[in-house]
Amino acid sequence: MTSAQDSVWAKWRRFRRLPPLQRKLVFRAMAFLPLTEFGLRVMGFRRWKRLVEHFSPPVPRRQIPEPATQLEMAERITRAARSAERHGPGTPNCLERSLTLWWLLRREAIEGELHIGARKSESRFEAHAWVELDGVVLNDSPNVHKHYERFDAPIATDLEGSR
Repeated sequence: MTSAQDSVWAKWRRFRRLPPLQRKLVFRAMAFLPLTEFGLRVMGFRRWKRLVEHFSPPVPRRQIPEPATQLEMAERITRAARSAERHGPGTPNCLERSLTLWWLLRREAIEGELHIGARKSESRFEAHAWVELDGVVLNDSPNVHKHYERFDAPIATDLEGSR
């Protein structure tokens, strides 16, 4: 066996040791990341986000996690999304990664907020996307606010208002 094959088998063994729920989250993220890339390219941000909201299954009120456990669940979901980003096909950009994480959180009835910020670096305009839960940045550096000026309102939130 070559070292590349050894590496693949080592990753597979680590994946198999994950709890079933975590494996399910990784698979969902791996499936949704390329769909999001395609959807953004073909439909644009607003239409893709609306479609994602429309097809996000409603969660019964009794299944909404307690606020105390939401951050713990969100961190678990974020780890699954990062695993899919690193080991899945392609190289997703920050918007694709953030929309995927936001969707995964919605599926678990966690109201993550999708944020987009911007900055001017030398003569270039740069934009960046990330997800927050109750002011905690989930999929980026905690001080991303120091590098990008966040738009005033979250780009996507409000589980109840969109249904």
